[in-house]
Amino acid sequence: MKSRIALLTVALVGTFVFLTSRAAMPDSWLGRMIHGQPGSRTGFSRIWDGPEVARTAGLSADELNSVDIYKSANSATVNISATTYQYDWFNRAVPSGSIGSGFLINDKGQILTNYHVVGQAGTAPGAKLSVTLADKSKYEARVLDKDPANDLALIQIEPRKKLTHLRLGDSDALQVGQKVLAIGNPFGFDGSLTTGIVSALGRALRDENGGEMEGLIQTDAAINSGNSGGPLLNSAGDVIGINTAILGVTGGNIGIGFAMPISRARRMLDDFAAGRTYAPPQRLGVNVMPVSGELAEALDLPAEGGLLVSKVVPGSAAALAGLRGGNREVVIGNAIILIGGDLITAVDGKPIERADAIPRALGRKRVGEILELTVFRSGKTVKLSVKLLASRPDERL
Repeated sequence: MKSRIALLTVALVGTFVFLTSRAAMPDSWLGRMIHGQPGSRTGFSRIWDGPEVARTAGLSADELNSVDIYKSANSATVNISATTYQYDWFNRAVPSGSIGSGFLINDKGQILTNYHVVGQAGTAPGAKLSVTLADKSKYEARVLDKDPANDLALIQIEPRKKLTHLRLGDSDALQVGQKVLAIGNPFGFDGSLTTGIVSALGRALRDENGGEMEGLIQTDAAINSGNSGGPLLNSAGDVIGINTAILGVTGGNIGIGFAMPISRARRMLDDFAAGRTYAPPQRLGVNVMPVSGELAEALDLPAEGGLLVSKVVPGSAAALAGLRGGNREVVIGNAIILIGGDLITAVDGKPIERADAIPRALGRKRVGEILELTVFRSGKTVKLSVKLLASRPDERL
């Protein structure tokens, strides 16, 4: 016992001498080992550089904006699960499910989402539509209205409490380069936020059924499987689009996502609120390409340009109005262009300024109304009146 006390005393004395002698030998091997010397190959230097006391980094104004939007919008974003039943060779009911997102648009429990998220759930026999809120509470839902042509659906839950909802913004005022935020449930990871910008406007995209969706917002905010139907928000927290599709590897994202402008949903919502049956007009029935400047002049068209009609769908509203498509091919750069058709220079008296001018105009029209087109044809300006036809229930063109 005495030997242990003696050894402890020696150790304490040695430590005291060791520590008090550090200040006297800063250039010794011990000083180099503890403090390090800049440029020294033999000493041990710190692996960090900066103040001795760590400081918490402040958030930038843009970061604070993203945080605030997420806090207010996430609670209004929901997870949607759709289950339908198919029968196998032995006539057994086999469940088939899909998941997606949606968002509350009022405190009545009405939710806007994609039509392809809902599918036949809620209408087919035995089908089931379930909604999970951000607080994990679950509800059964039913379909109120749908617009397959624009991949939109309105569904309803019966809330047991007061619910937060999102404001609908103005997608017609969007500009390329402005900040956007997407919230959804990609791959089942609920409440995920991604940010990016508006990469382009007026994009057209073919869906898995071969139909074409027009006037889409392109964004580099990551949109993945499960994000469909969720909100695309601007920096004010207003919904300016419904996340709809991605372009990339199966189930993945490569920075090219698409959202349906919220203006396309407003007519369906207005008609439902007024008790009217929603009947969107048929697509105009044309394939167009924006041309202007030197390209337009090279094709003997006005430099102001417009939308060059390359193809007119037989039997469409455009065909019945007498719109003409291209009749010969030319090669410009690496592209083959069908020319000789009408150049649409104005829609309802407004000059063409955006590639999505036609779908935007159609979004404000009803079946039977007239769309006035100003076209440049064979060196002359011609006015055409297009009477809008009713869409077929399954129409996606």
